[in-house]
Amino acid sequence: MEYTVHTTQQLAQALRSQRNSKRLTQKVAGAPVGLLPKTVSALESSPQHSSVESLFKLLSALELELVLRPKSSEPDQPPSWEW
Repeated sequence: MEYTVHTTQQLAQALRSQRNSKRLTQKVAGAPVGLLPKTVSALESSPQHSSVESLFKLLSALELELVLRPKSSEPDQPPSWEW
């Protein structure tokens, strides 16, 4: 499943959803990449306070990848400057 993420809260929800779909606890998800359960919890609740390195470790543990692409523009909508 693909997630389009525009906010930190959407990122948190996507990470939590992916971990839950794999039926992993925060401890089990973080262990192979050296993340403590509290770090996984932080990424799943307020990722804006976490490091990019921790994010990439959790993405790896969840077998996810980060893809950057230009935002698609709807013809009748102004560009969105939302993060």
